[in-house]
Amino acid sequence: MVVLVSELQLHFPEAQSLKQKRQILSSVKDRLHQRFHLSVAEVDHQDLWKRSTLALAMVSNDGRHADEVMSKAIHFVEQDLRLHVLSVDMEER
Repeated sequence: MVVLVSELQLHFPEAQSLKQKRQILSSVKDRLHQRFHLSVAEVDHQDLWKRSTLALAMVSNDGRHADEVMSKAIHFVEQDLRLHVLSVDMEER
């Protein structure tokens, strides 16, 4: 069994309020869950307008498959023009 966890530090340059940031983040979280079947949660910076830490988690019986899916999910987030990915930390547990 393989458990992959990624932590993405995000910046929202256009966000003018917590509501606006949360709308963008909710959209991203929903699309990640639907498209990649990942567990997704905001785990830090909930009260800041421009920042967020998003955690992605996946359990699989195939490490290569898990790496591939997680890499595609991270690339998907990086392509979203409403935010910038500041850093990515991925670990296998």
